[in-house]
Amino acid sequence: MSSETRAARPPRLDRVLNLVERVGNKLPEPFILFGLLFLAVAVVSTVVAAFGVTVQIPGADGVTRIRGAFSGEGLEFLFTKMAENFIGFPPLETVVTIMLAVGLAERTGLLTAMIRAAFGGAPRWVLPYAVGLVGISSSVMADSSMIIIPPLAALVFKAAGRHPVAGLLGGFAATGAGYSTAPVVTSLDALFAGISNKVAETLPHAGTAVTPVSNYYFNVVSSILLGLLAGVLIDKVIEPRLARTGVSREESEVADQPVLSVALEPAERRGLIWAGVAFLIASGLVLLLVLWPDSPLRNETGGFLPKSPLLDSVTTLIFFGFAVPAIVYGAIVGAIGRAADVPKLMAAALRDLTGFLVLAFMLGQFIALFNWTNLGAWVAVSGADLLRALGLDGYPAFLGFMVLASMLNLFIISGSSLWTLMAAVFVPMFVLLGFEPGFAQAAFRVGDSATQIMTPLNPYMIIILGYLRRYEPNAGMGTLVARMVPFVVPFWLVWALILTVFYFADLPLGPGMGIHIAP
Repeated sequence: MSSETRAARPPRLDRVLNLVERVGNKLPEPFILFGLLFLAVAVVSTVVAAFGVTVQIPGADGVTRIRGAFSGEGLEFLFTKMAENFIGFPPLETVVTIMLAVGLAERTGLLTAMIRAAFGGAPRWVLPYAVGLVGISSSVMADSSMIIIPPLAALVFKAAGRHPVAGLLGGFAATGAGYSTAPVVTSLDALFAGISNKVAETLPHAGTAVTPVSNYYFNVVSSILLGLLAGVLIDKVIEPRLARTGVSREESEVADQPVLSVALEPAERRGLIWAGVAFLIASGLVLLLVLWPDSPLRNETGGFLPKSPLLDSVTTLIFFGFAVPAIVYGAIVGAIGRAADVPKLMAAALRDLTGFLVLAFMLGQFIALFNWTNLGAWVAVSGADLLRALGLDGYPAFLGFMVLASMLNLFIISGSSLWTLMAAVFVPMFVLLGFEPGFAQAAFRVGDSATQIMTPLNPYMIIILGYLRRYEPNAGMGTLVARMVPFVVPFWLVWALILTVFYFADLPLGPGMGIHIAP
């Protein structure tokens, strides 16, 4: 083979990802795809139910039967719950509510001005690592982070003259693939701990009680290393590949507009200052309400963990955190001249969501039917039974457990739902092997997040695909999956390696939480 031929031949990684992209793009459009999956679940559930299959979920009273979609009760469910399944689609309320405020901040120019002010003087090489670390840490905002971080990262890259699609994809990958960890304690830590303890308290020798900080040391190390890894992948893999494949740097809707200028106009500077003042005032009012001893945002015990109205108010807090400064900024720079301009800008933001709203209808039907039939619980428990039947012990058992969690994560996106199913089986199993419930929980974190950024069952992938199509109008689900694969495998391997070091060095996972149950 001549040197010219070798030079023209794309790198091996590109060839593999191009194959993934071609195969993936042969799938139907997402709406049709989920319609077909809906029919598949309906048929499979009906066949399985006809054989009288049941599943014993540990801790549940009695057995859970598989329900068939094409049965009397199934048809009643399908006919009477269609509207409810659509409106009750979990991400719908979060996405629509937050996009009203984020869209307002975007259309007044606040987001762009903030990005230019914050990153205008930063070295370009720092940006991928900043996006990686921020994305990994953003789970403190719960699911809202998957809507907010990726488009902001695209703006950061564009303002710095780098490829905005690299920021978009890197922001989503870091946020989604590292969702189960963060350098600070989040509501997810409290939720996982509550599930772990609920299972462990039924065991005679359950080891140390799990708290929201039981995995804190492990989380801090994981979030730092995974954030840096995300930066390396964005900088050395994703952005160079985008350049090789000729992906546009400009949105198709605004391709004739000039590149963002780093310099801010005097009105923009004044707007940012007053927007910041408005944000601080609003934050202070919320803080006063939270610190008030009889605050309605506290739980029955007067605290906030593991569950409280405050933690259930993340969407509301983010809405006002964007909307209040956006209104003030818009009034200063002239983007908002009268009160009637605010709902007009919000309506413009919702127009960008029309494609997602249509798809959410079919997604809602599919997920509701999947849950109603109990197929998810059957698959999870069957997988756990298979792993136990293999007779794995010690560290190989945890490796198998993490692999199983990653596979199930392709179908059950909710980490709390998946941990509820898996903890009921594996916490008792690992306690009997002499391992702390907190260590089983740490192993679950590794398998829980990495693969969710490559499954079409993740509804937030549809939103990111919409953003991607602004630059690549012909991009399909295969395009997005191919761009995510370079993150999935390294994230899983590095995260598993971190847990391996903790395991063999017998390091504490958090305050008072070790690996093995003390004799």
